[in-house]
Amino acid sequence: MNSFMNFVIERKDEILTRFMEHIQLTIFAIVIAIAIAIPLGILIVRFRKLSTPVIGFANVVQSVPSLALLGFLIPLLGIGSKPAIIMVVMYSLLPIVKNTFTGLTNINPALIEAADGMGLTNTQVLLKVRFPLAMPIIMSGIRISSVTAVGLMTIAAFIGAGGLGYLVFSGVQTVNNNMILAGAIPACVLAIFLDFIIGKVENIVVPEGIKDTHVNKNTKNKTIFGSKKFKIWTSVVVLVVILSSVGISFFGNKTSITIGSKNFNEQLILGDMLASLIEEKTDLKVERKLNLGGTNVVYSAMQSGDVDMYVEYTGTVLVNILKQPGLTDTDKVYNKIKKDLLARDNIEVLNDMGFNNGYVIGVKKDFAKKHNLETISDLAKISPTLNGGFTMEFANRPDGFLGLKKAYGLNFKSVKGVDGGLRYTSLEKDETQVVDAFTTDGLLKKFDLKLLKDDKQFFPPYHAVPLIRAETLKKYPELREVLALLDNSLTDDSIRDLNYRVDKGEQSRDVAEEFLRSKNLIK
Repeated sequence: MNSFMNFVIERKDEILTRFMEHIQLTIFAIVIAIAIAIPLGILIVRFRKLSTPVIGFANVVQSVPSLALLGFLIPLLGIGSKPAIIMVVMYSLLPIVKNTFTGLTNINPALIEAADGMGLTNTQVLLKVRFPLAMPIIMSGIRISSVTAVGLMTIAAFIGAGGLGYLVFSGVQTVNNNMILAGAIPACVLAIFLDFIIGKVENIVVPEGIKDTHVNKNTKNKTIFGSKKFKIWTSVVVLVVILSSVGISFFGNKTSITIGSKNFNEQLILGDMLASLIEEKTDLKVERKLNLGGTNVVYSAMQSGDVDMYVEYTGTVLVNILKQPGLTDTDKVYNKIKKDLLARDNIEVLNDMGFNNGYVIGVKKDFAKKHNLETISDLAKISPTLNGGFTMEFANRPDGFLGLKKAYGLNFKSVKGVDGGLRYTSLEKDETQVVDAFTTDGLLKKFDLKLLKDDKQFFPPYHAVPLIRAETLKKYPELREVLALLDNSLTDDSIRDLNYRVDKGEQSRDVAEEFLRSKNLIK
């Protein structure tokens, strides 16, 4: 408990910022969902034949995994808050549409007949009879959607929209329970608070005659602050303020330079390095969109213009992006990707940053000693009795497990795709016996693994190189000289030490800027 409180105190500014981002994104998504779902519910009440396809479509959307839905949206909308909000809106539609339809159709027929007998039109019956009577059921759907939206919005961090999910994902990657709790606890509090607030709104909008309450009506607050109109207008003002703040970020102008990164600590450090150096050496504004998904997410964002630059690895570009067969010659790999990326995607490959972050296969040292493991070929002989625990990206890459399996004849008993930090946890618990790792992983120090030799030289070189959109470099030519300051500035050992510091809980930006100061690159 003490360590958690110390962590919260140390990171209070970041936690508050992420909390406010989460509130804004969630409320914005809920309001949009309500604005779409309630009219849609009314529409299918008026035109009953539409109810089956509309509710069926909402059911289908609800059944699609959230990450899959984001995957569909990213090529259309890029990364950031837009796809995250739309994803949450789509998941929020079903409870509200269904409850609106159910509430409006399950009205006592005698009441409808009485309204017709009084000469009310269909629209008047809807607004003055059906809608007020259905309000408790409609509000129930809104409450369900709101609580669900808080949890769903944590996934927004996966595509650079921010929110509390950033802390949760970062904590999982670094096996840091304090960071996970710092994201999860505020999310739980927000869900409870939203449910409470919407309950109060429900109390305002539900007609007095159908409320299930034991409040003594003689003790009503007669002041202006207790009036229904005051409560409604106060709620509207607060809502407008929140929507305005989100709208500005949602539709606002793009900053001059957007730096991206993938979702592991080394990438966060390198992304912060680029951003801080540019901020120091130029007058350009920089936006950090760090901790995104894997290679395909970040590179797609770069192709669409949502990201201007990020650090990639030469072997990853060659095999995973260009879909070319692996090469082992460092210079040949670099020259090929530099030429092909510029020709194909108008993206420039800058100079090598000085270190090679290659894939390696690791096992526990006592396990390696017991089975006389030195090479991956040795591992292949006993692989049918073992469980592999690999990052999901490695498990599905041709320069990862897919190619490695063919090259060495690996045949594991099972292969589990897990998050980066969790693969070490599963190894410690003996749920898996083999993991993939990077040669510069800081957690290699912490878990003290035996790294098996790639005796068939399957893995290509993975030298770190900044990628930048050619049009960005043309618009801001001074960036070439600034970024050249990082040429060969890092070694395998130095980046591993930086990674380990972040693994132990330091913030990536602090670690990156301290390194830049040590090289006299920033003040």
